[in-house]
Amino acid sequence: MAKKYRVAVIGRTGKGNYGHGLDVVWKALDNVEIVAVADENNKGRADAAKRLGAPNAYADYRHMLEKEKPQIVSVADRHLDSHRDMVIACARAGASIFLEKPMARTLAEADEMIRACEMHHVKLAIAHQTRYSPRVQRIKELISAGRLGDLLELHGRGKEDSRGGGEDLMVLGTHIMDLMRVFAGDARWCFATVLQGGKPAGKADVRQGGEGMGPVLGDHIRATYGFDRGVQGTFGTHRSRIAATASKRFGLEICGSKGVVRLTTGSLPAAYFLDDPSWFSGRSKAAWQEITSAGLGLPEPRKDAGLGLGNEWIARDLIEAIEKDRQPLGSMYDGRAALEMILAVYESHRLRGRVELPLKNRQHPLTML
Repeated sequence: MAKKYRVAVIGRTGKGNYGHGLDVVWKALDNVEIVAVADENNKGRADAAKRLGAPNAYADYRHMLEKEKPQIVSVADRHLDSHRDMVIACARAGASIFLEKPMARTLAEADEMIRACEMHHVKLAIAHQTRYSPRVQRIKELISAGRLGDLLELHGRGKEDSRGGGEDLMVLGTHIMDLMRVFAGDARWCFATVLQGGKPAGKADVRQGGEGMGPVLGDHIRATYGFDRGVQGTFGTHRSRIAATASKRFGLEICGSKGVVRLTTGSLPAAYFLDDPSWFSGRSKAAWQEITSAGLGLPEPRKDAGLGLGNEWIARDLIEAIEKDRQPLGSMYDGRAALEMILAVYESHRLRGRVELPLKNRQHPLTML
């Protein structure tokens, strides 16, 4: 008989809840058994136990880990202020982790989380669903086949809604940073400017972001990253005064010497290829072609199930990573690297110049202005 894994879920109703479906994803898998849920909120805990069919429910996740001894835990809440403590507790209990993004508030926290996972030989998968998409794999194949030519530039934008600026950088920027690394590898340096009201942002402009993310800064951010082989990437976000424009640019553009790809995020992100070195469809007879899971211009064989489908791919890959003793496709190292690109924006702004990655400063740069 196939092995069944004991799975537990940690959520916090009213403080990040259960993330983007990191609790219910396990109901789609046959080789797992949800044994318990932990939530400090009484009603939230009861609702989650009923929703998940969990036989046991705990107010304290530490008590749950000790009593239930799960092999896998979803650390599902979106709020970042407890990610470090929860992940380290799971690692010490010998449980691998499916973690809501972003990974942590600081690189020091992320470093501690990774050390704990390494020491206790557990895996951690981060909820960057887009990197698991078959459409992303088709884009990588187009690049490998030379359809884009030499990779030159990557351009990412945040959602630019009411969180535009510092919060957008942290909450949505993590997806874009992760995708940049999927296509271009590790960033080697960052140069960024952070504005508030059209002026360079200063210490007085630092505020606490939502979702327990810690300090944030700026309503207009522009960052440039250097990758190997001369490839450069940019990320931009601003707080729009026009609500109708929010989210319209969220995604990534991949520019090569022969063509360009544009994609959004999600399990089956909108993705299009233009076979034109001008990157401008009106200058030739080339037209934008859709990229599906089957390939360029082919019908999509999968039904889009939103984040649930992406979560299922992550969960299955995490189990395979455990069984084969490899890192998940979106590992703790990838989660930390995306966070490092985010915090490099503030470090560059603080030092007023280019900063090299990995960052020497592992504390939050905004606490040092």
